[in-house]
Amino acid sequence: MTTVVAAYAAPAAKAPLERTTIERRAVGEFDVLIDIKFAGICHSDIHQARDGWRPGTFPMVPGHEIAGVVTEVGAGVTRFAVGDRVGVGCMVDSCRECENCKAGLEQYCSNGPTWTYNDTGKDGQPTHGGYAQKIVVDENYVVRIPDGLSLDVAAPLLCAGITTYSPLRHWNAGPGKKVAVVGLGGLGHVGVKIAHALGAEVTVLSQSLRKKDDGLKLGADHYHATSDPKTFEELAGTFDLILNTVSAPLDFAAYLSLLRTDGSMVNVGLPEEPVQIVLQSLSGNRRSLSSSGIGGIAETQEMLDFCAEHGIGAEIELISAEEINEAYERVLSSDVRYRFVIDTATI
Repeated sequence: MTTVVAAYAAPAAKAPLERTTIERRAVGEFDVLIDIKFAGICHSDIHQARDGWRPGTFPMVPGHEIAGVVTEVGAGVTRFAVGDRVGVGCMVDSCRECENCKAGLEQYCSNGPTWTYNDTGKDGQPTHGGYAQKIVVDENYVVRIPDGLSLDVAAPLLCAGITTYSPLRHWNAGPGKKVAVVGLGGLGHVGVKIAHALGAEVTVLSQSLRKKDDGLKLGADHYHATSDPKTFEELAGTFDLILNTVSAPLDFAAYLSLLRTDGSMVNVGLPEEPVQIVLQSLSGNRRSLSSSGIGGIAETQEMLDFCAEHGIGAEIELISAEEINEAYERVLSSDVRYRFVIDTATI
């Protein structure tokens, strides 16, 4: 039988979120039913609830930073049991047959992954995210949250954590590498922690020095204000890797000038508008400009285990469901240190 649960949804694009009810599918043979305890608020929730990237499907229940406890399992489930602490990130299915899926890169499924919300599942029904009491997910798209991580600070790792961990690992951030993180926000603050734990020399590039003390405490070795023109002169040709976590358009030529020969700038923040690139800013020192999505399921589990081992959780502000709309406005005003997390018991 389907389960009716309380949730918070945007009834239409740009409309305030409001309390409602949704139906979760019956627990199938390979499904787990998760009692959601905490759900992080990602900037992408706002992009999608306000039609920033593409037209959305409404009513929309956002949320893809989900942490909770298994309360029921299907007869064929082997990976989880009732009582397990688990997480669900940005995707809840994929084709499982393409080259990328077979390589553990489900996030790049050639037929398109099924996103946790604002998408359509294989059953033809709209997917709804974590701003809800419960969720039903195939066991293959659920990860285990290690005992060393509290569920509230682990929730944002299901997006912010893997979105920064995956490119840092792929571009070999580690000892002897100089890594710059652009922006000290929801993604950036986790990126700093992870890059530091990987052994890289970490620099934060932020608009101002307002968060400098925080950045250094989080693990940054250096902190510079990009509003100061001298920053780009002094740091020219410095970095092996620049991880850009902001979704606002940048002067890419200026930031690319900070890369060493063969350095890479990787963008994980996605602006709503197209950006322009001057190719000469790449050719001079064989620099690369790239982007990265989330990670596959195995890599997401690897990230959680790494974070537990190194004591890494998100810096959060716990809110009630009634504060979601206010939180959205505060995110847009950069007024959060550093991730809002919804206590779903308040839904």
